[in-house]
Amino acid sequence: MESAYRPCLCYELRQRGLRFELEKNLPLTYKEVRIARAYCADLIVEEAVIVEAKAVAVLPPVCTQQLLTYLKLADCRVGLLLNFGAPTMTAGIERVANNFPE
Repeated sequence: MESAYRPCLCYELRQRGLRFELEKNLPLTYKEVRIARAYCADLIVEEAVIVEAKAVAVLPPVCTQQLLTYLKLADCRVGLLLNFGAPTMTAGIERVANNFPE
């Protein structure tokens, strides 16, 4: 179901004049090994915010950890988990921060 929500989200971002990259590959470097497509972020908006779209009844904690990993690899500070399976969209939004100053 997430694949149905992403194009709609992209449409809304375009309508608002926001730049974004869809399904952005994130590389991982381990010692001398570089994996060019280790991970894939759903959306990176304005080169600053990573948005991950989900459609599940209950968001498992692994989704938050996954987004935090993406934030670190992309050197972004803020991410949003959008769970379209939540009872309301307001209840389905989780903000995740990476090394945000206190």
